[in-house]
Amino acid sequence: MNLPLRWDLVTPDQLGSMLDDVEAPEVWYLDDLAECAGKVLARSGDGDLVFVGRSLDSMFDLLGGALEGRKLHRLPLSFRHGPVLRGDVPRAREMLAEIGVTPASLARRDRPVTFVDVVATGGSFEKLFGLLDDWIAEERETWPAIRRKLRFVGVTIRRRTSPNVERWQQQAEWTRRLPASSVVNVSLDVRVWSYLGNNQTKLTWPFPLHRWREHLREAKRDERTRVALAEAVHLVALGRTQEVRRKIARGMDGEPALSESWLRTLQSRLS
Repeated sequence: MNLPLRWDLVTPDQLGSMLDDVEAPEVWYLDDLAECAGKVLARSGDGDLVFVGRSLDSMFDLLGGALEGRKLHRLPLSFRHGPVLRGDVPRAREMLAEIGVTPASLARRDRPVTFVDVVATGGSFEKLFGLLDDWIAEERETWPAIRRKLRFVGVTIRRRTSPNVERWQQQAEWTRRLPASSVVNVSLDVRVWSYLGNNQTKLTWPFPLHRWREHLREAKRDERTRVALAEAVHLVALGRTQEVRRKIARGMDGEPALSESWLRTLQSRLS
Protein backbone atom coordinates (compact mmCIF):
# COMPACT_ATOMS: atom_id res chain seq x y z
CA MET A 1 0.00 0.00 0.00
CA ASN A 2 1.58 3.28 -1.14
CA LEU A 3 -1.20 5.62 0.01
CA PRO A 4 -1.29 7.40 3.37
CA LEU A 5 -3.14 5.42 6.01
CA ARG A 6 -6.81 6.30 6.44
CA TRP A 7 -9.18 4.13 8.40
CA ASP A 8 -11.73 2.07 6.48
CA LEU A 9 -14.94 3.62 7.76
CA VAL A 10 -17.31 1.42 5.76
CA THR A 11 -16.06 -1.65 7.62
CA PRO A 12 -14.43 0.08 10.63
CA ASP A 13 -12.92 -2.90 12.41
CA GLN A 14 -9.60 -1.14 13.02
CA LEU A 15 -10.83 1.84 15.07
CA GLY A 16 -10.44 0.15 18.46
CA SER A 17 -10.97 2.66 21.25
CA MET A 18 -10.44 5.73 19.08
CA LEU A 19 -14.07 6.82 19.46
CA ASP A 20 -14.49 6.04 23.15
CA ASP A 21 -16.13 9.02 24.88
CA VAL A 22 -16.21 11.03 21.64
CA GLU A 23 -19.53 12.50 20.54
CA ALA A 24 -20.05 13.02 16.82
CA PRO A 25 -20.42 16.72 15.96
CA GLU A 26 -23.53 18.01 14.23
CA VAL A 27 -23.34 17.59 10.48
CA TRP A 28 -24.81 21.02 9.77
CA TYR A 29 -23.89 20.83 6.07
CA LEU A 30 -25.60 17.48 5.39
CA ASP A 31 -28.34 18.71 3.02
CA ASP A 32 -25.89 20.67 0.87
CA LEU A 33 -23.41 17.80 0.81
CA ALA A 34 -26.06 15.23 -0.16
CA GLU A 35 -27.42 17.39 -2.97
CA CYS A 36 -23.92 18.08 -4.26
CA ALA A 37 -23.05 14.37 -4.10
CA GLY A 38 -26.12 13.55 -6.17
CA LYS A 39 -25.08 16.04 -8.83
CA VAL A 40 -21.50 14.80 -8.83
CA LEU A 41 -22.79 11.29 -9.49
CA ALA A 42 -25.12 12.54 -12.21
CA ARG A 43 -22.31 14.42 -13.98
CA SER A 44 -19.73 11.66 -13.58
CA GLY A 45 -20.56 10.00 -16.90
CA ASP A 46 -21.02 6.71 -15.05
CA GLY A 47 -17.32 6.85 -14.26
CA ASP A 48 -15.40 5.34 -11.37
CA LEU A 49 -15.06 8.18 -8.87
CA VAL A 50 -11.60 9.25 -7.68
CA PHE A 51 -11.57 11.95 -5.00
CA VAL A 52 -8.41 14.04 -5.38
CA GLY A 53 -6.76 15.47 -2.26
CA ARG A 54 -8.55 15.56 1.09
CA SER A 55 -11.11 18.34 0.64
CA LEU A 56 -14.02 16.08 -0.30
CA ASP A 57 -13.34 13.29 2.19
CA SER A 58 -16.80 13.93 3.66
CA MET A 59 -18.44 13.27 0.29
CA PHE A 60 -16.33 10.13 -0.04
CA ASP A 61 -17.59 8.99 3.38
CA LEU A 62 -21.23 9.84 2.71
CA LEU A 63 -21.23 8.00 -0.62
CA GLY A 64 -19.30 5.13 0.93
CA GLY A 65 -22.33 4.54 3.11
CA ALA A 66 -24.93 5.23 0.43
CA LEU A 67 -23.32 3.18 -2.33
CA GLU A 68 -22.20 0.04 -0.51
CA GLY A 69 -20.80 -2.40 -3.01
CA ARG A 70 -19.56 0.34 -5.33
CA LYS A 71 -15.85 1.00 -5.10
CA LEU A 72 -14.82 4.60 -4.53
CA HIS A 73 -11.21 5.75 -4.63
CA ARG A 74 -9.13 8.46 -3.01
CA LEU A 75 -6.04 10.03 -4.55
CA PRO A 76 -4.89 11.93 -1.47
CA LEU A 77 -1.96 13.83 -2.96
CA SER A 78 -1.64 17.59 -2.84
CA PHE A 79 0.29 19.70 -5.32
CA ARG A 80 2.66 22.41 -4.20
CA HIS A 81 2.88 25.71 -6.06
CA GLY A 82 4.82 25.62 -9.29
CA PRO A 83 5.34 22.77 -11.74
CA VAL A 84 5.51 19.13 -10.75
CA LEU A 85 9.18 18.29 -10.34
CA ARG A 86 10.68 15.43 -12.31
CA GLY A 87 11.65 13.61 -9.12
CA ASP A 88 8.02 13.64 -7.96
CA VAL A 89 6.64 11.94 -11.09
CA PRO A 90 7.44 8.30 -10.14
CA ARG A 91 5.70 8.81 -6.79
CA ALA A 92 2.58 10.20 -8.44
CA ARG A 93 2.51 7.30 -10.86
CA GLU A 94 2.78 4.84 -7.99
CA MET A 95 -0.25 6.43 -6.35
CA LEU A 96 -2.26 6.35 -9.56
CA ALA A 97 -1.31 2.73 -10.21
CA GLU A 98 -2.34 1.86 -6.65
CA ILE A 99 -5.95 2.80 -7.54
CA GLY A 100 -5.81 1.14 -10.96
CA VAL A 101 -5.18 4.22 -13.11
CA THR A 102 -2.41 3.65 -15.67
CA PRO A 103 -2.15 4.44 -19.39
CA ALA A 104 -2.75 0.79 -20.27
CA SER A 105 -5.80 0.46 -18.02
CA LEU A 106 -7.29 3.72 -19.32
CA ALA A 107 -6.94 2.58 -22.91
CA ARG A 108 -8.70 -0.71 -22.22
CA ARG A 109 -11.37 0.11 -19.66
CA ASP A 110 -15.04 0.34 -20.64
CA ARG A 111 -16.11 3.10 -18.24
CA PRO A 112 -14.31 6.38 -17.61
CA VAL A 113 -12.36 7.47 -14.57
CA THR A 114 -13.89 10.59 -13.02
CA PHE A 115 -11.65 12.78 -10.86
CA VAL A 116 -13.49 14.95 -8.32
CA ASP A 117 -12.11 17.84 -6.28
CA VAL A 118 -12.97 21.29 -5.00
CA VAL A 119 -11.88 23.84 -7.57
CA ALA A 120 -10.96 27.51 -7.39
CA THR A 121 -8.74 28.00 -10.45
CA GLY A 122 -8.27 24.36 -11.53
CA GLY A 123 -4.54 24.23 -10.83
CA SER A 124 -4.58 20.78 -9.23
CA PHE A 125 -6.59 19.31 -12.09
CA GLU A 126 -4.17 20.87 -14.58
CA LYS A 127 -1.17 19.25 -12.90
CA LEU A 128 -2.94 15.91 -12.62
CA PHE A 129 -3.86 16.01 -16.30
CA GLY A 130 -0.26 16.89 -17.16
CA LEU A 131 1.03 13.91 -15.20
CA LEU A 132 -1.36 11.59 -17.01
CA ASP A 133 -0.70 13.15 -20.42
CA ASP A 134 3.08 12.73 -20.14
CA TRP A 135 2.70 9.15 -18.89
CA ILE A 136 0.34 8.23 -21.73
CA ALA A 137 2.76 9.67 -24.30
CA GLU A 138 5.71 7.87 -22.70
CA GLU A 139 3.85 4.54 -22.76
CA ARG A 140 2.73 5.22 -26.35
CA GLU A 141 -0.88 4.46 -25.62
CA THR A 142 -3.41 5.78 -28.11
CA TRP A 143 -4.77 9.16 -27.02
CA PRO A 144 -8.06 8.91 -29.01
CA ALA A 145 -8.84 5.71 -27.10
CA ILE A 146 -8.18 7.41 -23.78
CA ARG A 147 -9.57 10.95 -24.13
CA ARG A 148 -13.13 9.79 -23.54
CA LYS A 149 -12.07 7.75 -20.50
CA LEU A 150 -11.00 10.82 -18.49
CA ARG A 151 -13.49 13.08 -16.75
CA PHE A 152 -13.10 15.90 -14.25
CA VAL A 153 -15.83 17.21 -11.94
CA GLY A 154 -14.97 20.42 -10.13
CA VAL A 155 -16.93 21.40 -7.03
CA THR A 156 -17.01 25.19 -7.15
CA ILE A 157 -18.37 28.00 -4.99
CA ARG A 158 -21.96 28.79 -5.86
CA ARG A 159 -22.28 32.25 -7.36
CA ARG A 160 -25.01 34.21 -9.09
CA THR A 161 -25.53 32.82 -12.56
CA SER A 162 -24.82 35.11 -15.46
CA PRO A 163 -24.08 34.57 -19.15
CA ASN A 164 -20.96 36.70 -18.69
CA VAL A 165 -19.43 34.60 -15.92
CA GLU A 166 -16.36 32.67 -17.07
CA ARG A 167 -15.83 29.21 -15.67
CA TRP A 168 -12.36 28.08 -14.70
CA GLN A 169 -12.15 25.50 -17.49
CA GLN A 170 -12.76 28.13 -20.15
CA GLN A 171 -9.35 29.62 -19.39
CA ALA A 172 -7.48 26.31 -19.21
CA GLU A 173 -5.82 25.11 -22.41
CA TRP A 174 -5.61 21.47 -21.33
CA THR A 175 -9.39 21.10 -21.11
CA ARG A 176 -9.67 21.69 -24.86
CA ARG A 177 -8.10 18.31 -25.47
CA LEU A 178 -11.07 16.59 -23.87
CA PRO A 179 -14.72 16.54 -24.93
CA ALA A 180 -16.56 19.54 -23.47
CA SER A 181 -18.82 17.21 -21.50
CA SER A 182 -15.79 15.64 -19.77
CA VAL A 183 -14.94 18.73 -17.69
CA VAL A 184 -17.94 19.90 -15.67
CA ASN A 185 -18.77 21.67 -12.43
CA VAL A 186 -21.13 21.29 -9.49
CA SER A 187 -21.65 24.36 -7.33
CA LEU A 188 -21.77 24.31 -3.54
CA ASP A 189 -22.73 26.89 -0.92
CA VAL A 190 -19.69 29.02 -0.04
CA ARG A 191 -19.86 28.19 3.70
CA VAL A 192 -19.82 24.46 3.02
CA TRP A 193 -17.14 24.77 0.31
CA SER A 194 -14.91 26.76 2.65
CA TYR A 195 -15.45 24.36 5.54
CA LEU A 196 -14.62 21.26 3.49
CA GLY A 197 -11.81 22.85 1.53
CA ASN A 198 -10.13 25.03 4.14
CA ASN A 199 -11.30 24.54 7.70
CA GLN A 200 -12.35 20.95 8.37
CA THR A 201 -9.96 18.76 10.36
CA LYS A 202 -8.89 15.85 8.15
CA LEU A 203 -8.07 12.30 9.20
CA THR A 204 -4.84 12.10 7.23
CA TRP A 205 -1.74 14.24 7.03
CA PRO A 206 -1.28 16.57 4.06
CA PHE A 207 0.49 14.60 1.38
CA PRO A 208 2.62 16.67 -1.01
CA LEU A 209 4.60 14.51 -3.37
CA HIS A 210 7.97 15.78 -2.18
CA ARG A 211 7.21 14.41 1.31
CA TRP A 212 6.41 11.00 -0.12
CA ARG A 213 7.36 8.69 2.73
CA GLU A 214 6.46 10.93 5.67
CA HIS A 215 3.46 9.72 7.68
CA LEU A 216 2.73 7.05 5.05
CA ARG A 217 1.42 4.53 7.57
CA GLU A 218 1.12 6.79 10.58
CA ALA A 219 -2.43 7.69 11.58
CA LYS A 220 -3.26 10.98 13.27
CA ARG A 221 -4.54 10.35 16.80
CA ASP A 222 -4.86 13.76 18.47
CA GLU A 223 -8.13 14.92 20.04
CA ARG A 224 -9.23 17.02 17.07
CA THR A 225 -8.69 14.04 14.80
CA ARG A 226 -10.78 11.83 17.09
CA VAL A 227 -13.67 14.29 16.77
CA ALA A 228 -13.17 14.42 13.00
CA LEU A 229 -13.16 10.61 12.95
CA ALA A 230 -16.48 10.57 14.80
CA GLU A 231 -17.85 13.01 12.22
CA ALA A 232 -16.64 10.81 9.35
CA VAL A 233 -18.06 7.62 10.86
CA HIS A 234 -21.35 9.44 11.41
CA LEU A 235 -21.41 10.47 7.74
CA VAL A 236 -20.99 6.86 6.62
CA ALA A 237 -23.87 5.86 8.90
CA LEU A 238 -26.03 8.71 7.59
CA GLY A 239 -25.29 7.63 4.03
CA ARG A 240 -26.80 4.23 4.80
CA THR A 241 -30.12 5.74 5.91
CA GLN A 242 -33.06 5.86 3.53
CA GLU A 243 -33.61 9.55 4.28
CA VAL A 244 -30.12 10.61 3.19
CA ARG A 245 -30.06 8.24 0.22
CA ARG A 246 -33.22 9.95 -0.97
CA LYS A 247 -31.60 13.36 -0.51
CA ILE A 248 -28.75 12.22 -2.77
CA ALA A 249 -31.26 10.89 -5.30
CA ARG A 250 -33.15 14.19 -5.30
CA GLY A 251 -29.91 15.96 -6.14
CA MET A 252 -30.06 14.15 -9.49
CA ASP A 253 -33.47 15.57 -10.38
CA GLY A 254 -33.45 17.52 -13.62
CA GLU A 255 -30.01 16.29 -14.67
CA PRO A 256 -29.65 15.65 -18.44
CA ALA A 257 -28.00 12.28 -17.77
CA LEU A 258 -31.32 10.95 -16.48
CA SER A 259 -32.02 10.22 -20.13
CA GLU A 260 -29.42 7.45 -19.74
CA SER A 261 -30.28 4.13 -18.14
CA TRP A 262 -27.27 4.00 -15.78
CA LEU A 263 -28.35 7.13 -13.91
CA ARG A 264 -32.03 6.20 -13.80
CA THR A 265 -31.01 2.86 -12.30
CA LEU A 266 -28.75 4.53 -9.75
CA GLN A 267 -31.39 7.05 -8.73
CA SER A 268 -33.93 4.28 -8.34
CA ARG A 269 -31.54 2.31 -6.10
CA LEU A 270 -31.06 5.32 -3.87
CA SER A 271 -34.72 6.34 -3.66
